[in-house]
Amino acid sequence: MLPIVEEAKILPDSQFGFRNSHSTIHQVHRLVDKIAFSLEEKLYCTGAFLDVSQAFDRVWHLGLLYKLKHLLHSHYYLILKYYLDDRFFSVRVGSSLSSPTEIKAGVPQGSVISPLLFNLYISDQPTSPHTLVGDFADDKAILNSSPDPFLASSYIQGHLNSLESWYKTWGLKMNETKSIHGTFALRHGICPIVYLNNQPLPPAQCIRYLGVLIDRRLTWKSHIIS
Repeated sequence: MLPIVEEAKILPDSQFGFRNSHSTIHQVHRLVDKIAFSLEEKLYCTGAFLDVSQAFDRVWHLGLLYKLKHLLHSHYYLILKYYLDDRFFSVRVGSSLSSPTEIKAGVPQGSVISPLLFNLYISDQPTSPHTLVGDFADDKAILNSSPDPFLASSYIQGHLNSLESWYKTWGLKMNETKSIHGTFALRHGICPIVYLNNQPLPPAQCIRYLGVLIDRRLTWKSHIIS
């Protein structure tokens, strides 16, 4: 199924999770190149690093099937529809077993196709011409560089606002407390706070992204000693 999706160029170029010839290192390089260029040009680079709550468990089946019907040939759509339909679960407490209840959300755990289904579900997230996006499955980073720290944050905020609406529509939830906002610059000062769902993203001097610690000035000190 993955070769069919890759050939059709359905997934956005920003998505590096569970794809051939893509890895966490490739994605980290993309973001670090953006930050390094900003430092060389004496710009402010600000980024929002977002955490999705229970991402794979929140994939809405009807919404996923709606998207698959428009993205794939009808034969593949029907195969995946049969794969997702008529799934039920029960809860056992001691010797008692609840009545079967239909599963209406979540991609099946342990299946090799589940990560691809998740990628397809989130493939139409809104983008912005003013931001660089880095996706690795449910890990998302958004960067902007500008000589003006207020302008840099405003572009990030605009992108976050469009994402808020998309997540509400498709039943996914962002974890504001685990998401982070950071500034990368050789200059003093930080970019203004940005908000997600009316909650300020916690600022951080050092960002952990895909297992790599990225500090404000790209010294790599925090990553080396961690």
